[in-house]
Formats: sequence, C-alpha cells, structure tokens
Amino acid sequence: MKTLEKNSGQHRSRLEVTLGMTTRIGGRPDNQDFLGSTLPQGEDLEKKGALFAIADGVGGHALGREAAEFSVRSLLSDYYSTPETLGVGRSLDLVLNATNRWLVAQGRRCREYAGMATTLTAVVLRGNRFHLTHVGDSRAYLWRNGQLTQLTEDHVWPHPELANVLSRAVGLDDHFKLDHLEGEIQPGDRFLLLTDGAWSVLPKTQIEDLLAHTLDPQVAADALADQAETSGSRDNCSCLMVAITSVPGPCFDHWLETALQRPLPPTLGVGQTLDGLTVEAMLHQSRVTMLYRVSRPTPQGPEKLVLKTLQSGHGDDEARAALSHEEWLARRVINRAFPQVVSHPMRSYLYYLMTWHEGETLASRLQRGHRFDPEEVTKLGFGLLKGLGYLHRLGILHRDIKPDNLHIDTEGHLHILDLGVAASEGNLLTEINNPGTPSYMAPELFAGTPCSESSDLYAAGVTLYHLLTRKYPYGEIEPFQHPHFATPVPPTRYRPDTPEWLENILLTACAPHPRHRFETADEFLVALERGVHRPLTRPRSIPMMERHPAMTFKVFAGLSLFVNLVALYYFSRLPAGLR
Repeated sequence: MKTLEKNSGQHRSRLEVTLGMTTRIGGRPDNQDFLGSTLPQGEDLEKKGALFAIADGVGGHALGREAAEFSVRSLLSDYYSTPETLGVGRSLDLVLNATNRWLVAQGRRCREYAGMATTLTAVVLRGNRFHLTHVGDSRAYLWRNGQLTQLTEDHVWPHPELANVLSRAVGLDDHFKLDHLEGEIQPGDRFLLLTDGAWSVLPKTQIEDLLAHTLDPQVAADALADQAETSGSRDNCSCLMVAITSVPGPCFDHWLETALQRPLPPTLGVGQTLDGLTVEAMLHQSRVTMLYRVSRPTPQGPEKLVLKTLQSGHGDDEARAALSHEEWLARRVINRAFPQVVSHPMRSYLYYLMTWHEGETLASRLQRGHRFDPEEVTKLGFGLLKGLGYLHRLGILHRDIKPDNLHIDTEGHLHILDLGVAASEGNLLTEINNPGTPSYMAPELFAGTPCSESSDLYAAGVTLYHLLTRKYPYGEIEPFQHPHFATPVPPTRYRPDTPEWLENILLTACAPHPRHRFETADEFLVALERGVHRPLTRPRSIPMMERHPAMTFKVFAGLSLFVNLVALYYFSRLPAGLR
C-alpha cells in the first residue's frame, strides 16, 4: 500500500470540512455520472470517518448510470456497516468487491445487463488521515500548499487506439483490483475528484489557477464544470471538492489521551474498595499487569467482575497505551467466546472491567493432571476456532493463543482470554512485531514475517496438539532459541489412541509452511466437524517404527545379531575344504 505523509499543523479536536459538488450533462444525451458523500456526526465520524465518492458509468451502455449510482450508493451505506476493526482499506475492499460481484452476476444472468460497469474513486477522511480507493479513469487530486498532485492513475489500455477503453472498472469482470493510497491530512488541504469529461479538457495549469483564486468548494466545483463544458467536453462533467478546515489526532489517540490522564490505582488488598468496587481476590500478577476479582452492588445483588490494571511501577506511556489498546479492541469484540468489557461510570483510575466466569484455564487443568481424550480435544477445538474465526472477521489477530489464554467455565463453554498483544488493521498503535510464546509461534515468525491469520491458526493447532499429547509438534522451544522446523512428530507417537483423521488435521494445522495449513478458521473448523462423524474411539493401526522407534532399532539389531551368530555357527561346522 502506498503512503503519502505530510508535515504537521495545528490540530483541533474534530474533523471539519466543507463540500462542493456538481455534475453537468455536457455533450451526452444523458448523464451517466453519479456523486455522493456521507459526513456522519459524533462517534460514527470518529470510528469510520467521512466518505466522498464519484463514479462514471461506462459510456455507450444503457445501464451505465445505474451501475454508477448503485456502486456509489452501496458504498455510502455499506461501508458504515463494516466492523471498525477491519480498517478503512479492508472495509472499502469488502464493500466494492461485493458490488463488483453483483454487477458481474447481473450481466451473466440477463443479456441486457452485460457490460454494465463504472469507474469509481472514493476518499475517506478519518482522524488525521485520508484513504483513497480507485478503479477506472476518474481522477483524484490533492491541493496542498499551492501545489496540485494527481493521486490516481488511469486504468486504460496503453495502446493509442484503446486510450479511452477501460482496463479495470467495477462490474467489468471477476478479476477486480482496487488501487489504494493513504496518508496524513492537514488544515487547508483540498481533495478534488473529477470524471474524465472534466479533466480531459482542463489542463493542470488551468485547474491550479482556479483553485488558487477560489476558496469556496462549491464555487470552485461549479466553475470547473462550467469551464469543462465551454472547453468542448463531449462527455458528462462532474466535480467533487472537499476542503479540510480542521483535523483531529488519530482515532485511537482520542482514547489514549483519556487513558494518559487517569492515575494508576494503588496496589489493592482483599476487602479494599476502588470507585465503588470491592476487591475479593487477586487473580493474576505479572511483571506489568494485575488482575483482581471485584464485586459491585446492583439491584439484583453483588456483580462479580474482573478488573485489569497496571503494576504501580509500570505506568509509563507505552504500558498505558498497551492497556488502553487492549480495552479498545475488547470493547469491539461482542461474542460469547470472549469476556465482555463492562462499563463503569464511576471509573477514575486507569483500569477496565470484564465479565467474570467461574472455571479455570486449560493450562491449569493440564497442571492438575487432567488427561484430555480425543473427543474432548475436538470439542474444545470447536469453541476455539469459532471464537478465532469471529476475531479474524473483525480484522483482529490474537497473536498469543495457548492453553494459558483459554478458559473453560463450569458449563463447559470456552473463552479466549487476553487481547494484550492482539493487533488489528483499524488502529494506528505501533507495537513490537511478533509477540507470543515461542513453542506456539509459527516458524515464519522466527524469520521476521509479520503475524497473520495463518500464524494464529498454527498456534491453535499446537494448542490442540499439546492438550492431547502434553508435547509439542517440534519439541519445546525456549525464548531466544533459533529452532529448526522439519517434520512435526505425529500425535500417535505419544497418544496411540488418536484417530487417523484427527492426526491428519493436527499435522495440517502445524505444518511448517503456511501454504500447507488451513487457510481460515472456518476451514479448520469444518475439517473437525467432518471428523466427528467418524468413530473417535477407533484408532488407526500405528506401525511399531512410529510408536517405539528406539525399541524397533533394538529389535532389528537383536535380530541381525542372532542371524549373524547362526550363520557363523553353521559356517564353523562346514568341512575345511568348503569354507
């Protein structure tokens, strides 16, 4: 993804813009262009930003206008329905790919719809950044500090006779690819979106001169359309201009700013209170964080909750940012597979609250000596993969799946814990790459490859393998070790009662190369679900070489020695002349 950075200016607390847009029929019998914008208020503006789009239906097609209007309207409505954690780019891709599939399908279903396509250029302004997405030959420009910069390239065929023929467009074919560009914005920036009917007859110097002398976006848009018509444009002329008057900080910075202002709570003992919360027990204490079980009064009686905060000696900005980021993500994960964040209006210190669930972690159950059978491991895999799949659909990577972070309650429901090192595409927090526990980290992470859904699924596979065997597919890996990954040890080496299908699934999940693993959590889940229809109690016949390699070697060595001794005995009894 290309990035366009800027110098900083004075930022106010919210995004403020002025908008101007116009469209003219030009030299066409009808207008096949369509423009639109959405400028939400309050929380929606902070989470998703403001969206501006322009489209030009493919000329010569009776339904070009319908394609342009449908694409813009779908984008303006559906973009705001995508999860915030997906990030702007992935959200735009998701919506526009769905639009493209629908237009292509209509063309295949009905002959009169064949070829219905459109260009589309859109800009999202969110926080202190812009995100541009583009396909076709409409154009986007940025006016900054008296200079006009073209941000898009025209998707047309390079041959001179095909200079006006689109090579890429929404609805053109299944092979749909969008261009993306992102960068920072500053007060005084102006974004200009033009269809080819306008930019093709307006020299860059003419556009620059008009922008230099016209501040009002609506006046400028009208003037550009007028000049395009008078310059002899034979196409529809559409212009959309957004002028930025004030810029906030990044979206996550709003959340972080509040966190930095809150003091750390003191170390609490059982029975002490904080913001109306009474401490019942210390649950966990690490080098940086602390977890308490607390209760607060409600009309229905005391409500048990989990309070997570920082150690008193770790209140630096980095630790505060990490805890705030964890809460920011957790508030967006609304699923029974995860503890839910609980609001507390009386909060005056740096911490956050989660729902409390009776039970224990799978690591604790292993430490107690519990032996998980294949059926239990399979059922735990269902819960783990359903939760992980939900997380991935939000664009969030957990990055530390292991038995310590998996909790099973008294009703048998699995909960995925600890989003402390999770990452998503929808925030700008800089984090250390590839955190996690070495024995559960995918091989590519040790080479510096960024975390991915595949590395999360690898960790899930190792977790299920460990629950079943109490071993690791490549042996235990210590911190700062440089492990070698060859072929994973089959689970039946340690658990001969493992069904063949379950062994194959676990070996696929723990494959050393990502291309040999399951692509998604859903694919992994379906494999397990299909497997349960086969009897879990009937293990495959395991060769002795796999079950007891050392014993096998001893047996073959003993047989070899016996054969040699017998041969030597008979050889010694042969007459001297036959030896």
